[in-house]
Amino acid sequence: MPSEFELIARYFTRPARRTVLGVGDDAALVRVGAGKELVAAADMLVVGRHFFPDDDPESLGHKALAVNLSDFAAMGAVPRWALLSIALPEVDEAWLAAFTRGLFALADAHGVALIGGDTTRGPLTFAFTVLGEIERGAALRRSGARVGDEVWVSGTLGDAALALAALNRAVPLSPGELAQLLPRLHRPVPRLALGRRLVGVAHAAIDISDGLLADLGHVLEASGVGAEIQLTALPVSPVLAAWQTHAVARRALLAGGDDYELCFTAPRSAHEAIVRLGRRLGVPVTAIGCITRAPGLVVLDGQGRPVDCEEKGFDHFA
Repeated sequence: MPSEFELIARYFTRPARRTVLGVGDDAALVRVGAGKELVAAADMLVVGRHFFPDDDPESLGHKALAVNLSDFAAMGAVPRWALLSIALPEVDEAWLAAFTRGLFALADAHGVALIGGDTTRGPLTFAFTVLGEIERGAALRRSGARVGDEVWVSGTLGDAALALAALNRAVPLSPGELAQLLPRLHRPVPRLALGRRLVGVAHAAIDISDGLLADLGHVLEASGVGAEIQLTALPVSPVLAAWQTHAVARRALLAGGDDYELCFTAPRSAHEAIVRLGRRLGVPVTAIGCITRAPGLVVLDGQGRPVDCEEKGFDHFA
């Protein structure tokens, strides 16, 4: 059986760009560009909590990195380097080869270098820390929303959560419907290009990882404002649209986790520019409401009446 250091050398060691010292020493050394700020984000995925034990390892490698890159998208930052700590119940080299194939395919697509981390025996767990850069003072934050801003989201909402509900037998999707949604659960697409181009346009942003209501709520709390959103304006896939009257599907739409889309606010004057930006990038963007002075988040139906929302976002300790 290969040792820890042989595993690292075989599966996780590659030349690292923009790096003074990478994998193989006690710590890595990186050089941040002049006039830039260092950006750092960390996320952990734990078996039985965030994924199933028999999930495809190549997709897991992709997702473990993608959820961190989504945080960079929300700040308009550029990811450069990643550290990976991984616990493995046993050494399965075929599994590791597939995991790193998914990991490095996404890393290479966005110019991210793996520069260190740790390995140990234990319940299957991936903990990524991603480092990167952004121009000094330019980062999008949760605290910048302003009264009168439009509220926007990218992509469609609720697909990953609806797929998970189907896997857990909470909603009877057909095999074809489930097949359409599973990529949203297993291979989320971090909206890095969109986030980068929203710098200087958007006032606030967050990625939707715990559900729209929860994550938009974080923006409202940090900004000291409220919001009204239109239920009928929320962008949905054809599959979710077909199930939208089902309670599980509505919960997926409003409070399901794992979307990894961007929710952002911007002045009304930027509306057409944002629409054009979405078209150029091939990323659907939808205005779903507005920021209000009155605190709280209100969801309105098609007749402008408040909807009673019992849905909550994903709670890691629930």
